[in-house]
Amino acid sequence: MKDQPELLILYATQTGNAQDAAERLGREAELRGCVVRLLSMDEYDASSLPREDAVIFVVSTTGQGETPDSMRGFWRFLLQRSLNHSWLKGVPYAVFGLGDSSYQKYNFVAKKLDKRLSDLGARAILERGLGDDQHHSGYEAALDPWMLSLWSSLSDTNPMFFPKGIDFMFSSDTLIDQSSIQVAYHNVGKLNSQLTSDLKNMEMQIERARLMSPGKFSHGKKKPDCLLNMIKNERLSKVGSGKDVRHFEFEFVSSVIEYEVGDVLEVLPSQNPAAVNDFIQRCNLDPESFITISPRNRRKQDPIPTATQMVPIKLKTFIELTMDIASASPRRYFFEVMSYYATAPHEKERLQYFASPEGRDDLYQYNQKERRSVLEVLEDFPSVKMPFDWLVQLVPPLKTRSFSISSSPLAHPNQVHLTVNVVSWTTPYKRNRVGLCSSWLAGLDAEQCVRIPVWFHKGSLPAPSPSLPLILVGPGTGCAPFRGFVEERSMENPSMSTAPVLFFFGCRNEDNDFLYRDFWLSHLKHHGVLSEEKGGGFYVAFSRDQPRKVYVQHKMLEQSQRIWNMLKDGAAVYVAGSSTKMPADVWSTFEEIISKETRVPRESAVRWLRALEKAGKYHVEAWS
Repeated sequence: MKDQPELLILYATQTGNAQDAAERLGREAELRGCVVRLLSMDEYDASSLPREDAVIFVVSTTGQGETPDSMRGFWRFLLQRSLNHSWLKGVPYAVFGLGDSSYQKYNFVAKKLDKRLSDLGARAILERGLGDDQHHSGYEAALDPWMLSLWSSLSDTNPMFFPKGIDFMFSSDTLIDQSSIQVAYHNVGKLNSQLTSDLKNMEMQIERARLMSPGKFSHGKKKPDCLLNMIKNERLSKVGSGKDVRHFEFEFVSSVIEYEVGDVLEVLPSQNPAAVNDFIQRCNLDPESFITISPRNRRKQDPIPTATQMVPIKLKTFIELTMDIASASPRRYFFEVMSYYATAPHEKERLQYFASPEGRDDLYQYNQKERRSVLEVLEDFPSVKMPFDWLVQLVPPLKTRSFSISSSPLAHPNQVHLTVNVVSWTTPYKRNRVGLCSSWLAGLDAEQCVRIPVWFHKGSLPAPSPSLPLILVGPGTGCAPFRGFVEERSMENPSMSTAPVLFFFGCRNEDNDFLYRDFWLSHLKHHGVLSEEKGGGFYVAFSRDQPRKVYVQHKMLEQSQRIWNMLKDGAAVYVAGSSTKMPADVWSTFEEIISKETRVPRESAVRWLRALEKAGKYHVEAWS
């Protein structure tokens, strides 16, 4: 029999926030003397749940209410009909969710997980916590008080979770003394000659670096699907319009990947070389040294390092490919560890305050709201000399950026196109910021040969068959995937019978940001995909060209009868664009149209739409 019960913390993350929250819960529990096991859901055998002493679930909601990739297998297991209402009888659990209240399905994954666990007989020891990205302190505003209640609830469940009492805490220095990973340095002169040739292979370098980076890239493919070369960089929006929207065209270089319209391209951006050099200099690192990285105390359940992970990589290359030192903001734990290594008393005091519950709001204002980078934070606290192993563990990972593909492979063999808004904004303290990936792509010269590592995957918009009638709603850069849809259908048009397409597009001004104007208008003519002869239509809302703002939903209401007739004929709805209010407004407009055209109450229209969604004929792809 175990002397002390074990607390299992399972997390499912898409961008890293849920992992950060789970790791924080684990650290806080260990400080109180609790035995903790922390795992991603895809690393855990779900059939073991009935034997756990207590389980904390930390889950994020992605897109329009979807589960993170790492949770999909776990969730499928929980939904098995063979599991009855007593399968988890009495197992203590609690759920904390991370979401964004600007989305229609706010924290949907946490809510449905909580209900399913309860249905299977598990016992909630605490009401689920819901973190909101929209809060001025982010998800931690809900996590801090929820965590305090959690310790009390765990202690009530079994006091032996905290054998020294709930109020006991080890000094945090005991946990901060060593990072969870170790960096080994290698004498390059003694390395196998294969190393030199391997390092020339960009795909292998990326795979090696991402495999070595512990925990940060535990999901998805490490090696890029292929390398692309940019052949076109065209500005779509008018200069001086306040927006910089680009059309990019790429050719396959290393291999040709088969993709479908509606798929998504993930791009690994390059970092500013000057920023990388400044970081290396600030941290007193040797950029030419060769390293391997591994867990400091490897557990039985940890995977055995692969041969690729054992081949050393240049330190500078590792930083360039895996550590986001100049665009992402560090997490709260970064400041806590920094306080341990600060030698100037005033810096130590400020860092300790930032890491405390009392300093949470001030830290949020200083850090996340200003989007201070790791490099900027380190420069603000010059007395801090953090060891490289801690930096590897705590610096946010250099993440790929996802873009809806805006081309058809039938229309452009050996190519893939993107429509990208070049992100820029001003912080509350009037600091100019730009998006790392979009600004990097915009700055590339299509005449030069720059290899761009990419991954292809399915998005939320499945490729429609030629016989499926389509109602497309894509304001702004939401038109990107539908450019591919229209291209594809125009290629199919001459050889087969294709169903009609209605497309609703919106932008601010006809002169400034009417994206792909000539393209859409060309498909309105000569029996094109959007032409009346083909049963189609193209409707544009220019929101700022008249005193009263006009949006896509206004144009939809004008075509109420056409939309309902197409829905009756089996049309599928595809919505793409900004995640703020647009998807919810469009859904509401469909409710209004169905209610009006069928003369049924709004509640009946909602049920009709829900059935359409369940049948796989209402798709949304939204981004913030």
